[in-house]
Order: sequence, then structure tokens, then C-alpha cells
Amino acid sequence: MAGKVDSGGQASGVQKESTRVEYGKTLAELGGQNPDIVVLDADLSGSTQTSRFAQLYPERFFNVGIAEQDLMGTAAGLAVGGKIPFASTFAIFAAGRAWEQIRQTIAYGHLNVKIVASHGGLTVGEDGGSHQALEDLALMRVLPNMVVLVPADGPETRAMVRWAAAYDGPVYIRTSRLPFPVLFPPDHQFHLGQGTVLREGTDVTLAGIGLMVHFCLEAAARLQSEGLSARVLNLSCLKPLDWELVLESARRTGAMVSVEEHLVTGGLGSAISEVLTDMYPVPLERLGVKDIFGQSGKPEELLRHYGLTPADIVAAAHRALRRKQAR
Repeated sequence: MAGKVDSGGQASGVQKESTRVEYGKTLAELGGQNPDIVVLDADLSGSTQTSRFAQLYPERFFNVGIAEQDLMGTAAGLAVGGKIPFASTFAIFAAGRAWEQIRQTIAYGHLNVKIVASHGGLTVGEDGGSHQALEDLALMRVLPNMVVLVPADGPETRAMVRWAAAYDGPVYIRTSRLPFPVLFPPDHQFHLGQGTVLREGTDVTLAGIGLMVHFCLEAAARLQSEGLSARVLNLSCLKPLDWELVLESARRTGAMVSVEEHLVTGGLGSAISEVLTDMYPVPLERLGVKDIFGQSGKPEELLRHYGLTPADIVAAAHRALRRKQAR
């Protein structure tokens, strides 16, 4: 059964937290609780926030330099030796440059390595297309044994990192450069394979990951002003996906919209469409980046340019509803 927040789907206030910063804070806390936790970085500890752990536990921190393949291989060796390694760098380097090492050692060997990759998606901003990871979730989701997580806010990041430290197996967590609005309470708990219903609705389902969850809530509020009822899902556990919640939502509303800061191929939209195709086909509009690389720009400008704003979600919901009515 999926968890729920308040009926309106919004947390009180406008507090924002950076998922990468909350990762760094939580990792430092865990370091004091478990001496087997070790942390590795590829010369980006200030950006990934592992520097917090390095300052407190320098004997358990390893900067391998700009050598991401070595980063993953060393993490794998530490896992074989009984440690709990957290390996961090930018998502484009973790999932891209070191994919073979992740596949051949970490995933294939079902090793206890936690890959927490920052700077995922378009909101990396001015760093441009070379640093905006839009393929990382597809690359990680395709790997057997790999758990793939995309937190929607700070509290969910903290919950996921704590869960990952206790879980025996490989995990990929994508964090972001941009601060996200806080949706969940400080004591939020994460459960593997479980999505969350943030807002109930009967006409259409809006499903998001990361920052897009907040945008789905904004879109649902706009749809309500038009007399339309939108259910909102946080599917932050991308793999294993909560297929039962997806199926229930498809049956309840008869139309769906997926929204992700990622290519439409291989990520959330693909995962949802696989469930619907196999079990209960309904109209699905997939919002994401469509077979194109990113570019340099302010995060807000890029989200508008690539059609990932609440207004774009509202338009996609209308398209899904028209398709539902035409069936």
C-alpha cells in the first residue's frame, strides 16, 4: 500500500533543500554510527558533498582523482572486504564513464556498493550538455541487481541514504544541484519498491520523480481550478517500480502523464509504459527530454525550453484526457 501525505499534497511553507547537501549531511551522520562505512570520490567532493564525511573521518575517505573507473573498481574491492562503500561523482561520469566497471563488478557480482551521483538532469544548468546527465537512469535501470532511486526532496534523500546503508546490494541514487521544495516531513521513511500518493484524483494520474514531483503537484492544483481531478504519484523508487500502484492508478483514472528530468527513453516513462503495455493499457503522455542533448542555460530557462514546467504538465494532462475520451 502506498504512503500518503496530506490531502492537498503540499507541505506547509516554501522551504527548499538540496538533495546533494542532504546526502552529505546524512552520510556524515552515518559515519559516526557505523565504522564500516567508507566514502570514495573522484575529485568532486565539494560538489557531491562527501567533503563533510572527509572532514570527520579522513581515514575512511578516499579521493581517487579524476579516474571514475578506478572509483568503482576500488569501491567494489572494499565491498568484497566487508566495508560499505559510498561512491560519488557527477551522474554523467558515474553512470557513463564507469558503466562497464559498474556492470562487470558491482551489478554482476551483486556487491554492496552505493553509488550516489549528483548533478543529474537539466538543472545542472550552465555546465551544459556535456555535464547534464539525461541518460543515467536508463543506464542504471537496465542493469540486473541494481536498485535505482531518485528522491523528491531533502527528507526523502535522507531516508533513502539511511536505507541504502542498511541494504545489502548495489544501489544508485541520483541527487541534484538545484534545491527542491520540501514535500515530506523530517521523519519520512523509505520503503523499497513503494511509491507514494501525494494527492488523490479521479480524472488523470500525474507521476513524477525528483523535482518533477513538485511540478506535478503544481499542475494538479491548476487542473483543479479547471474542474479536473488529478492524482499525483511520487515514484522515486524507479527500480523496482511500484507496478501495483501504477496499475491501480491506471484503473482509477484511465489516463496518465509521466514527468522526468531525463530522456523520455529508458527512464520513468518507459518503466510506466512497460507496466501499462503488459497489464492495463491506458493513454500515457511521457514528458522528458526527447532524443536531444542538453545545453547551457539557467535551470528555469532550460526547463521551459524542454517542456518540463507545470504548464507543460497541464497541457500533457489535457492530451491524455482527450485520448481517454476518444477511446
